[in-house]
Amino acid sequence: MKLVVLGFLVTVSAATVLLLLPVAAEPGVDTTFREALFTATGASSGALAVVDTSTHWSTFGEVVVMTAVALGGLGFMTSASLLGLLVSRRLGLRIQVLTATETQSLGLGDVRRVLRGVAATTFSIEAVTALVLFGRLWSEYDEPVGRAAYLGLFHSITAFNNAGYALYPDNLMGFATDPVIILTIGLAAILGGLGFPVLFELRHELRTPRTWSMHTRMTLLGYGILLVGGAVAVAALEWRNPATLGQLGYPGKVLNSFFGSVTARTAGFNAIDYGQADPATLVVTDVLMFIGGGSASTAGGIKVTTFMILFFAIIAEARGDDTVDAFGRQVPHTALRQAVAVALLGIAIVVIGTLSILTVSDHSLDQVLFEVTSAFGTVGLSTGITAQLPAFGQYVLIILMLVGRIGPITLASALALRERRRLYRLPEERPIVG
Repeated sequence: MKLVVLGFLVTVSAATVLLLLPVAAEPGVDTTFREALFTATGASSGALAVVDTSTHWSTFGEVVVMTAVALGGLGFMTSASLLGLLVSRRLGLRIQVLTATETQSLGLGDVRRVLRGVAATTFSIEAVTALVLFGRLWSEYDEPVGRAAYLGLFHSITAFNNAGYALYPDNLMGFATDPVIILTIGLAAILGGLGFPVLFELRHELRTPRTWSMHTRMTLLGYGILLVGGAVAVAALEWRNPATLGQLGYPGKVLNSFFGSVTARTAGFNAIDYGQADPATLVVTDVLMFIGGGSASTAGGIKVTTFMILFFAIIAEARGDDTVDAFGRQVPHTALRQAVAVALLGIAIVVIGTLSILTVSDHSLDQVLFEVTSAFGTVGLSTGITAQLPAFGQYVLIILMLVGRIGPITLASALALRERRRLYRLPEERPIVG
């Protein structure tokens, strides 16, 4: 786990140094250390930006950002998958069998095979996404071949790695009515957000859902519920808002309601102006950003499985069951405790970050909470106040992006690896709850 943290910090440091070079910015544009550090952290974690990527950075700077996004997403995904293998003896027999089938061993071959599998999955999805975007930009938007290829590659990498960086001043608002661009980027973000363990299992057992592991079922069910629920909520709240969905036709409203739900799950792209969104929409988006995507994915947040374990725990408590059951299996008490710990610590981090920024800025609570949750969830969505925050507020966001990227997986893995059995039990006494 120390290597995961160290690797991430090395990536951020290297990107910061490169972005400080004069060649990284457009002619006549100066870059401060804070802007370089913020951009490097945001790119490596797939979160916020303090300067406009398309106008501040030169082609060299854009390539540095793109590389940081790729390394941050691939490195985190790989590390998370390897940590999952490290504790797989506690995660169930099916995942172990699938892993053994893929790697043919449980030794050093595991590492090499998993790394190759993650890399192959990543590059394949990014290549297909880039090809579709290239074709669309070249044929429909009259972009030169080289420029279309570059734009397709850049946005495919940021989409799959759930980064949300775009080479347009208005992000993707100019493509709000283009289903090819929006759905292609949305699908790439979904695949990146599901997580390698789920993609790995679907690759082997796509046609036999009855054999899927609890983790895969939880991830797909939770992802589907949140995706549909988020889209319905965004549509209901923004349907008549003339500054967001109200200006679009019926197909555009449906398309961008769906895309808004997808990107809130840490993809970070925006095809509508969240600075003009209804406060209720911001709250819904806060919830989606906080939950995030799947475990061992390029997405952030507390993760879908954490949310689903707590969801099934509430159902069990409402029924009066003494165990938490899901999909015909019992959820271990250790997994429930880990989910509670990750969720509560995530809430505490968001609250502390929000209070810290509120003390030094004049922005409203809903705006600050949105920025903080976006930073912690490594999303990248913004109401437009990030660049307006004082230096202290921006450094708080930098810390939140770092914690949000490496914190949940590190904490979850640490709790799993520290699991132990005590040879004694203390006398039981029940406190009053509620």
